[in-house]
Parts: sequence; structure tokens; C-alpha cells
Amino acid sequence: MARYTPLSILLHKTLAIAASTCLLALSATSAHAQDYPSQSIRMIVPFGPGTSTDTVARIMANAMAESLGKTIVVENKAGAGGTIGTEQVARTPADGYTIVMGTVGTHAINKTLYKKLGYDPVKDFVPIGLVGQTPTLLVVKADSPLRSLSDLATAAAKPGGISFGSAGNGTSGHLAGELLKLRLGGEMTHVPYKEGGMAVTDVISGQTQFMFYHPAATLPHIKSGKLRALGSSGATRSASAPDVPTIAEQTGKDFDLVAWFMIYTPAATPTPVIETLQKAARAALSNQDVAAKLGNQGIEQRPLTAEELRTFTPDEISKWAELVTQSGAQID
Repeated sequence: MARYTPLSILLHKTLAIAASTCLLALSATSAHAQDYPSQSIRMIVPFGPGTSTDTVARIMANAMAESLGKTIVVENKAGAGGTIGTEQVARTPADGYTIVMGTVGTHAINKTLYKKLGYDPVKDFVPIGLVGQTPTLLVVKADSPLRSLSDLATAAAKPGGISFGSAGNGTSGHLAGELLKLRLGGEMTHVPYKEGGMAVTDVISGQTQFMFYHPAATLPHIKSGKLRALGSSGATRSASAPDVPTIAEQTGKDFDLVAWFMIYTPAATPTPVIETLQKAARAALSNQDVAAKLGNQGIEQRPLTAEELRTFTPDEISKWAELVTQSGAQID
């Protein structure tokens, strides 16, 4: 006669095996975290070489590597507004060996801009550290008849209006132009370019009337007499261009749009690894040489508490979503 093991015993054995497996997994994770980092780390830049994001990433990678004792290799994975490289990081093993230099575009604007985004900026990532932020400068050709925001508004009110360039649909420069149109009225036609340098060239040549762009890219042309700044997009004046008044102070209307850079790691990364990366980021940002290099790029540091770091990305998504919707910008 066959003998059967009681169900309670089978259940007990199953639970014991499961518990043992979990303990082994936790033990492996703990050992991994204690050894971290044991090899080089990749920092993915979801934009091309020579861009502001690339420059900022290389500054931070070199500084963080000193603290971690391991090389951080910067890799450019450009395309589709930063979505290609960012999605790649979201799908990599969450072991701390692949991180990404996120931006206001990849982790805030794109959430609303793209109908089908291959990653969730909040659910798929954990923030490591806010590198800094930068207001953009509203620039026109140096000999342009547009010498003030009042002149710009008058020109926009005429038949045909004026045009403004940007580094592409849905970029911070595009949305800053759309917000300016909402604040001043008139007709302002957006002209998207494949990259910001091309847009700057066409403002200098007079093909478009104005654009919003980073101080690091515009100040050299301002100093050489090719461009003139009419305003700054932040709530306060840019530290790189303190003589340029903000748009808010000139119009008396709310206008606070800044680009920013944040290092992220995949969401399932072990907590001890996250803490190690965060410590390295803080050490880098407290370095005076690093601060000076970032300052030369127009990057202004904004220290965040642990709670502010946690809520920063969701808050930025909500902030930019309203403007993306109002502008009608959309990418399939």
C-alpha cells in the first residue's frame, strides 16, 4: 500500500526551501554590496559627445572615480531625445555598475512628451545626486533690432510674427520659448534643430530671431559680439551672467525654467550600493575644483536633503507636464 507524505509536511519543506533560497540571495546581495565596487563602472550619457550633458558627466565621472577607487567609463548612447540611452540603463542589471547622467529632458519632460516612453523616470530609477542646474539665456543676434523683451513682444504682434530655434522638439529651450509666447502673446514660430549648435548658428546669421540656450554655449558668442542676451529663464539671475535680468523681473509674470543634471541608477540597485554612489557624488560636488569646472559650464549647485532628492523627479515631471500640454508638443 502506497504511503503519502502529509500535506503539512510538504508545505513545511517547501517554505523551508524558499526561506533558504531567500537567505542565500540576501547573502549574495550583501556580499556584493560589501565588495562594491570591484570593477569599473559605466556612466551612460544619453546624448552625443561634446554636449553639455557629456561635459558634465565627464567632470563627475572623474571626480567620483577618485572617491570610489575604480574607473568610471563614460559612454555616449545618443538618440531620440535621450530616450535610447536612458531606456538601456533602465534595462541593465541593477548592480551599480551602470548609471546614467539624466537631465530635465530624459527624466522630466519626456514623461509627458512621448506617448510611448520605454521607461518610467520614477519607477525605474533611483536618484544618486543632483549635479546642478542652469537657467538658459534668451539670446538674439548682436545687431538685432530686438533690444528688449518689449521689442520682442512688439515684433511678435506683427503679421507673420517671429521665429525661435531650439535643440529639438520638447527640449527645455523649446518649452521656454513656448512659455515666453504664453507670457508675451503674439506669434512665435518654433524651428527645431537636430542639435543646439546648429540653432545657435542660425540665430547668429539671422535665420531665426531668438533662442533659449545654456550659458556655456552662448556666453562665448556674447563676449565675442555675435549674440546679445535679453533675459534669463530662472527665478534668479544666472551666476554666469549676473548682469542679465530674469524674464520674471522684466515682465512681472511667473517664469522659472531651468535645465538640470541628475545621476540615476536602476531602481532595484541594493541600498548599500546606492549609498556608496551617493557618498561618492557628494564628495565630488564638495570638491572646489569640481565646483569650478561645473561653474564654467554654467552649472549652479543646489544641495538637496534626502527627502528633497526623493521627491525632486516627480515634482519636476508635474511642473513640465503642464507646459508640454499647453504647448501641444508631442512625439510619437
